[in-house]
Amino acid sequence: MPVVTLEELARSVARGQTIAGLDLGTRTIGIAVSDIGLRLATPRAVIRRKKFTIDAETLLSRLKLENVGACVIGLPVNMDGTEGPRAQSTRAFVRNMVEKTGIPFAFWDERLSTVAAERTLLEMDVSRKKRAERIDSAAAAFILQGALDRMSSFSDTGSE
Repeated sequence: MPVVTLEELARSVARGQTIAGLDLGTRTIGIAVSDIGLRLATPRAVIRRKKFTIDAETLLSRLKLENVGACVIGLPVNMDGTEGPRAQSTRAFVRNMVEKTGIPFAFWDERLSTVAAERTLLEMDVSRKKRAERIDSAAAAFILQGALDRMSSFSDTGSE
């Protein structure tokens, strides 16, 4: 399935399926997964990146285990709204993933998601080392939670 809007993504998720949030970093892929009610995002363990083929297989395996019906991926837009090399890299990653799976992907503006995740981990008094291990999944949870909150305003989310 191609890249879709958030509204289309909400309609494509079958009852009982979850949605994954992804934060694509250069060294890791942060993952968060919703509950089946599509209301709450929970961080999961990161995937350490190797090369695309291995990353894709690992990601698809994790998505299958979590019964994921759709993915929201953070799009690293610059503060002025323009897209730089990281956004282009994210779009390329999704184009390649779409060739390997029928799971729909929607982009979510991830500006400040890592900052918010870092702030939350600091407030929780998480050590520097553990913050480094958890930051990408925490950012994925912020991305997914933002999308879930937005989707809750749609009348037909597939979870009714």
